Amino acid sequence: MNIALRPKSLLRFLIPSPSIPPPSLKWVSTTTPHTPPQPPLDPVDHLRMFFNGKWEQKHVDFELQLVSALKSCSSLLAISQGQQIHCLLFKSGLNSNIFVQNSLINMYAKCGYIADAQSMFDSSPVLDSVSCNIMIAGYVKFRRLDDARRLFEIMPRKGCVSYTTMIMGLAQNDCKIESIDMFKDMMFAGVLPNEVTLASVISAYSHLGSIWDGGMLHSLVIKLGVEQLNLISTNLVHMYCVCSSLGDARIIFDEMPERNIVSWNVMLNGYSKAGLVDLARDFFERIPTKDVVSWGTMIDGYVQVDRLSEALMMYHAMLRSGLGPNEVMIVDLISACGRLMAVGEGQQIHSTIIKTGYDCYDFIQSTIIHFYAACCRIDLACLQFELGSKDHLSSWNALIAGFVRNGMIDQARQIYNEMPERDVFSWSAMISGYTQTEQPSLALELFHGMVASGVQPNEITMVSVLSAIASLGTLEKGKWAHVYISDNSIPLSDNLSAALIDMYAKCGSINTALEVFYQIQDKAASVSPWNAIICGLAMHGHANLSLRIFSDLQRVHIKLNSITFIGVLTACCHAGLVEAGERYFKSMKGVYNVDPNIKHYGCMVDLLGRAGRLEEAEKLIRSMPMKADVVIWGTLLAACRTHGNVEIGERAAESLATLDTSHGASRVLLSNIYADAGRWDDSFLVRRAMQSQRMKKSPGYSGVV
Repeated sequence: MNIALRPKSLLRFLIPSPSIPPPSLKWVSTTTPHTPPQPPLDPVDHLRMFFNGKWEQKHVDFELQLVSALKSCSSLLAISQGQQIHCLLFKSGLNSNIFVQNSLINMYAKCGYIADAQSMFDSSPVLDSVSCNIMIAGYVKFRRLDDARRLFEIMPRKGCVSYTTMIMGLAQNDCKIESIDMFKDMMFAGVLPNEVTLASVISAYSHLGSIWDGGMLHSLVIKLGVEQLNLISTNLVHMYCVCSSLGDARIIFDEMPERNIVSWNVMLNGYSKAGLVDLARDFFERIPTKDVVSWGTMIDGYVQVDRLSEALMMYHAMLRSGLGPNEVMIVDLISACGRLMAVGEGQQIHSTIIKTGYDCYDFIQSTIIHFYAACCRIDLACLQFELGSKDHLSSWNALIAGFVRNGMIDQARQIYNEMPERDVFSWSAMISGYTQTEQPSLALELFHGMVASGVQPNEITMVSVLSAIASLGTLEKGKWAHVYISDNSIPLSDNLSAALIDMYAKCGSINTALEVFYQIQDKAASVSPWNAIICGLAMHGHANLSLRIFSDLQRVHIKLNSITFIGVLTACCHAGLVEAGERYFKSMKGVYNVDPNIKHYGCMVDLLGRAGRLEEAEKLIRSMPMKADVVIWGTLLAACRTHGNVEIGERAAESLATLDTSHGASRVLLSNIYADAGRWDDSFLVRRAMQSQRMKKSPGYSGVV
């Protein structure tokens, strides 16, 4: 048992009292040959008996007893007691024994004293494979992979344990490809893997998401005849779930001779992550004994598809079952409440947090602040900040982000100025705030201050910086930012690549935007760069190329979103492709399950208006599930002037007037429509009404200088 799980008071029993002499080197057996075998001692009891000199020996020598005590020290991470045993071994002259040496190396390595373990290892006259395996395990446990690699390379004999230790260590330290290559070397060397080896490699293949490679490994498992082992089967289920092959995963699960709660949870998680929450719920009900992971997986499944009420029902059912929530579940639920602006439900979770004492965790406190800010209750976010600890930057950053989210940039700057110190998230939140509130110059000024202070920007910072530059339309600054990203080795994430494309497009350099897009290695990772180039090309009038890239996107099988179709419909508008635009618009909900928003309807009104199909445009506006805004009616009114349709123009102007009585531009358009139709009296009446109401048409301006 890990010593961290033991009450601290127990540790005093492990330290010998000064009044008790050290264990004698002479051991007397008090057991008889007919004494039944005793169960193994708990490590704490083991060491306590050893240091109190109460050993009962049965045909074992002192060397084995000391080695056994060292194993207990390793289990408990009891380094002080292990060092005392090391002294006894040294005094008794047993420390040169290879068996004893390996036990000492193991004890020091597991307790994290790698330097001492290394010293013991180096003092060994023979390069023993057991010693090497122990040292490699210690290296990988404490992330010293280079040391592990070097020792592995010089080992005289590499067996299954050596390869397995390296494969596990590499896989657990995010070196998945290297762990797979190590497994291939193992097979090439003729070393047969064991259950743990195969489980580790299957886990590594899961992260690759390659159904082909995973299937090849599955074939090897079947050939070796170990597919029925629980650990192997469970990892295979997980691999197929990650590869989106739930049917194969379910077949393996159903064929398992025995299933534990881990197996059930892995299959449940597969359904949940795939968004198949109803299927996941049916499977959940079949689990014989549910643990907190089972409940948490089901709750997270509902949260991910925004079915908050069912997630909360599941949460309360879990509480009734006698299980309590963990931190992950709490954060998951309250974050969902913030996303859906469910204040009442979130406050119920908040009360649970207070009762369970989870509010002492800084990441939960910052999540609560985020929740209230997302629900536009910035007053409660401030209250939570004041009541909580201010020792952690995460709470400060959460409040700054909350003010920014609610458009309160001055209050955000005030909190920012009061911060005792700032990290990259503090700077990034403020830069993002200035960008969002259309103050790009202040955003860039703050960015230069960030660089001057020695804080390294990350990709999130640079996304906001590029957005600010795009608003200013200054291409030279955009090029400088691009060079800065390259020179400082800032990873080109999908969002950062999209921001670069958007910046170049808005600064007038569409060819450079295309170059950035084509340089992206993995275009199947995210839809964001595709959206940026489709919208950029449409904005520059390259409708055909924009739609051609959209066709390429459809073949990549990435989930499209609303921004994708804004670019597509804009391209159709510029090219006059009415039928294609209508087809894409209808496919949004029918094929891609994307609900059209007011911007998509605006694009369609513009498309129909440009084509002179004004009756259809007006009909579409009146059938919208949401109320048309000034922009949509203004688009229709402008189309009416272009095509000289007085009747629809009058209705559009009337609708505009009800939305905004001070909208002078619509009256000017209506006056011009009358004038174009030769209805001068009506044109004069509109102009006179504008003068009597003191309406003015706002002058146009350009944001690019």
